[in-house]
Amino acid sequence: MQSFQQDCVELAFRRFRRGEVDRRTLFAGLAALGVASLADGQAQAQAARRLVMVNWGGIANQGFGNFYGAPFMAANPGWTVEQDSTGPSAGRIRSMVESGRVTWDLCDSSASSSVLLGRQNLVTKINYDIVKKEDTLPTGFALEYGAAPYSFSSVLCYDSAKFPQGGPTSWADFWDLRRFPGTRLMRRDAMATLDAAQMALGKDPANLYPLDVRATVRKAAELRRNAVYWNSGSESEQFLRTGEAVMGQIWHTRATVLERETNGRIKFIWPQALLQAGIFVIPRGNPGGEGAQRLLASMLANAEPQVELLKLLGNGPCNPRAAALVPADLRKNNPTDPENARVQVVLNGEWWGRNYQQANADFIDAITG
Repeated sequence: MQSFQQDCVELAFRRFRRGEVDRRTLFAGLAALGVASLADGQAQAQAARRLVMVNWGGIANQGFGNFYGAPFMAANPGWTVEQDSTGPSAGRIRSMVESGRVTWDLCDSSASSSVLLGRQNLVTKINYDIVKKEDTLPTGFALEYGAAPYSFSSVLCYDSAKFPQGGPTSWADFWDLRRFPGTRLMRRDAMATLDAAQMALGKDPANLYPLDVRATVRKAAELRRNAVYWNSGSESEQFLRTGEAVMGQIWHTRATVLERETNGRIKFIWPQALLQAGIFVIPRGNPGGEGAQRLLASMLANAEPQVELLKLLGNGPCNPRAAALVPADLRKNNPTDPENARVQVVLNGEWWGRNYQQANADFIDAITG
């Protein structure tokens, strides 16, 4: 009989981990079988030792597992960190929290999403007694509802063969179709696009925010008849690889790939790039409880694994001690290298968290209308 009860508990927990039943249904069913007390003990033991980190797939699964999960498990015997690559969209986080079926502990998100989710009481505040602010960059990387162990940038990338007299050096050049003719490439998303448009309008990058949404949307719309728009990183590469666009705003990780495979024909620049925080959030009611805060603290505190992540994925390390550990041949493509960071603009996630929904709607209307 005891073996049968144990089998029931194991089966029930497998269904719970897959999100097929919520916690209340789980324990109601086990109570009906008379094994709730056995299950309660097992639940507490499992919750205390297991954390689920959610990423967007691809080799991030390998990178986050090796360079975030493994160091934490090595320092905390008995704990496990599992990777889930199903994509932690804000909508899925909302659905989990509102249904009471939270199976995720730590999610790869963004600064703006952390603000939006926090205002909706869908994620947990970061406990900065556990997570140390000094383990990440000082501005825009340690927020109320999220903190960043990595970074990336939206850069101006161009095909130098199209501009033998010299390529663009600013977002004003990006908008200048007379001096730099050819099709432009932009993301089908307002974030970073409107920031670039604001610089093209002449606003001082050091005082870029708040953005003038109406003016920047109009500026973005000026290019719509001479632009193509990307939805995924791989798509952004392809537009430039095939020559459908002569220059574009894309992620630095993708620009680095293009520069390498074309032996430098396709180039990108750091001045006026938008430096963005790779923010992680903790869904409210996460099963691992405080363990998620401890895992996030470990991710920020360990500089060496962040450098290894740079080698694998191209994501910039955020720990201030990491820059000195980056090999010389990688510094050129590291967004948080001091020489690269000082000429960029840190994207203001707080502003975007408050304004994204309306600004993005206005932007999409303008480029498709």
